[in-house]
Amino acid sequence: MIIDKPRFEANLNCRFRIKEVGEEKMGAVGGNNMSAPTTKPKKNPLQRVPFSKPPFTIGDIKKTIPPHCFHRSLIPSFSYLVQDLIFVSIFYYIATTYFHFLPSPYSYLAWPIYWIAQGCLFTGIWMIGHECGHHSFSDYQWVDDTVGLILHSVLLTPYFAWKHSHRRHHSNTSSLEHDEVYVPRLKSELRQLTKYLNNPLGRVLGLACTLILGWPLYLVFNASGRLYHRFACHFYPYSPIYNNRERIQIYISDAGVIAASYVLYRIALAQGLAWFICIYGVPLQIMSIFIVLITFLHHTHSSLPHYDSSEWDWLRGALATVDRDYGVLNKVFHNITDTHVLHHLFTTIPHYHATEATKAIKPLLGEYYQFDGTSFYKAIWRDSKECIYVEKDEGSQDKGVFWYKNKL
Repeated sequence: MIIDKPRFEANLNCRFRIKEVGEEKMGAVGGNNMSAPTTKPKKNPLQRVPFSKPPFTIGDIKKTIPPHCFHRSLIPSFSYLVQDLIFVSIFYYIATTYFHFLPSPYSYLAWPIYWIAQGCLFTGIWMIGHECGHHSFSDYQWVDDTVGLILHSVLLTPYFAWKHSHRRHHSNTSSLEHDEVYVPRLKSELRQLTKYLNNPLGRVLGLACTLILGWPLYLVFNASGRLYHRFACHFYPYSPIYNNRERIQIYISDAGVIAASYVLYRIALAQGLAWFICIYGVPLQIMSIFIVLITFLHHTHSSLPHYDSSEWDWLRGALATVDRDYGVLNKVFHNITDTHVLHHLFTTIPHYHATEATKAIKPLLGEYYQFDGTSFYKAIWRDSKECIYVEKDEGSQDKGVFWYKNKL
């Protein structure tokens, strides 16, 4: 049989076109309001994200998200909290009931497992307190603040103080002048010590200090935070971080931490210092390490821009963050790790809807969405090496756009 090739190709193209038109009509009939993707998603996580003004608005992004994702409810929110507390209680019971029966070689293995597991659970509970601060736990602000104050106080975090500084971080993300945390230095601002630490040994020492001491240093001295011209501290009600209306709540935060510290002190007296350190102290330190690790990796990446006041706007700043993959810990940390881009766009979406909402916005964001699946222990080494300071590209016309660099 002889085939007329031009006619065959024409018929084939016609059929495919009919199929495409039919699918478009089906989408319209089904009420699909999603905008067309702006660009194809990036495959190389180190490729720079676009820094020009996006061709979509925050309203366009919101339309792509199923409406139920914005619904927060007491029942599921409390269910996740109760689940975490049950696991904490189980690990506590096993450690205090059975570990002293273990022979020495096995006890040396059992305690580190307990510390890491309990530290991860503490981090998950801390993240629920973080959601309370964003009013994404329930529809009732007083419930969110009460739960958040209790959870964060027990974990020695000043709830209201951090809530307010963290809100300003969300309002000014990636602004070199006004962001509240992980504000990178310009090359001209680097200390002489940086050059001597720019080697594997120096990097190990720097990472150890950052991960172990970073959280308390930030709370007490605003280390790595926005530069203020006087003493800034999360425990000081008259710190420049806060305005007059917020100062009374800083006193309440301090009272919560002091009350929790006193209870913990009495427990340590009753049970002994070694018992207290093993049961509570080390897991709390693991939690502190994860808080620094998670937040550092969300905002430190060679593909992400920072802006000065001549270029910065809220949407571009909010998009200048990266989702990471922590494996099973994504669930333990209530998905703050792999849905952080969404979190910066819509802070009141609860964590149990965040994965669905992230999937919904990715087609529209396209290259403006950044995900890096590199293992976190590899990423922290790579990014601490590559992201030493920010600087404009040489000869660039984009005067207010800064990128991470490492050449000293």
